[in-house]
Amino acid sequence: MQQVQDTPEEWRVVATTTPFTGNKTSVRTDDVVMPDGSVVRRDYQVHPGSVAVLALDEQDRVVVLRQYRHPVRQKLWEIPAGLLDVPGENPLHAAQRELYEEAHVKAEDWRVLADVYTTPGGCDEAVRIFLARDLAEAEGERFEVAEEEADMELARVPLADLVRKVLAGELHNNCLVVGVLSLAAARAGEGLDALRPAEAPWPARPFES
Repeated sequence: MQQVQDTPEEWRVVATTTPFTGNKTSVRTDDVVMPDGSVVRRDYQVHPGSVAVLALDEQDRVVVLRQYRHPVRQKLWEIPAGLLDVPGENPLHAAQRELYEEAHVKAEDWRVLADVYTTPGGCDEAVRIFLARDLAEAEGERFEVAEEEADMELARVPLADLVRKVLAGELHNNCLVVGVLSLAAARAGEGLDALRPAEAPWPARPFES
């Protein structure tokens, strides 16, 4: 029986250019050799990677926020998330920072919920989604927000309601959808204690402890 598991592989690139470099991401064009020997051009976004946090409180509610996303012209309900701004940054530390900055919340129990590539056909972004439990309000003043985050709304929504809304097509944010359904699947399977530890290796974005 064939093993169903993603594996590393890198086809030969005979030329590469970077036609656009932005503040956080860039666009790369590679000429890639196909198995039949032909060469095709592939354009894709180069991304530093991200983390997201499904924070679950003692009442089985998930911390969510509503934020304007200009590319899709919608306000989306999401879970706290952010970029890995520093190469080699520990994703757990980044997730703890994002939970504090966006929700002013801290958590005692952290697990890895899922690792995903958001759009592997056109972007190399990798996201690690954490499960955070044993929540408490963070100490000190709230993080000062700006731009889209200045209009952000916060809420705590029962997990069961989020699952229903995802399946009804009412919620669309990638990290929220994957996180909510992964949590529901973990509970129905081996349980949350079987999830990977927060410092589990992440080959897509290697990090220092």
